[in-house]
Amino acid sequence: MQISTILKPEAVKVLSAVSSKKRLFQDIGELAQSVYGLNSSATVDALMERESLGPTGVGHGVALPHARLPELDDVAGVFVMLEKPIDFGSVDRQPVDIAFSLFAPETAGVEHLKALALVSRTLRDSSICTKLRANPEPATLYTILTETRSPQAA
Repeated sequence: MQISTILKPEAVKVLSAVSSKKRLFQDIGELAQSVYGLNSSATVDALMERESLGPTGVGHGVALPHARLPELDDVAGVFVMLEKPIDFGSVDRQPVDIAFSLFAPETAGVEHLKALALVSRTLRDSSICTKLRANPEPATLYTILTETRSPQAA
């Protein structure tokens, strides 16, 4: 699996006016609706419900909010970069400026986990995050995220 199979170029965006986790989820929901045709409010509700189980802020300014949605057939991703980091309740208490949201069909088993592991592995690489933060242009962000890398163990 490659990031290019779960992330469309038009699902990459730089956001300037995000002030809270809920606002971030609303922006992600709107982007998921415009790119993948998902119901925006159902998407936001699913993200909030998942977040209530525990924060998806994984540290180092990165969050991986994710949810299962009944109307999906395949795993889909949305990547957003925030111009101003927000408090996210991350494990390391650092504010978040990079969020890669994954949406999976309710019936997705291992594919959802593979996608989550792939994105997590990619964004754990500090050199990739440094490149992303230095190039806040959606087309460039997409290129950085989808560059083929040598496979590593999870």
